[in-house]
Amino acid sequence: MPTVQFTCSDCAQTIEVNDEMRETILATGCPVCTTAASEGDFGDE
Repeated sequence: MPTVQFTCSDCAQTIEVNDEMRETILATGCPVCTTAASEGDFGDE
């Protein structure tokens, strides 16, 4: 399953996520600090 890096724009936490986790983060925010996430917070490894 392909993964991408999520980096929170607020707390700077970086985690590797799959598509399902990416969709959840976009819907609910950063899993660490709950700051809203955008497409720009995801990038290639």
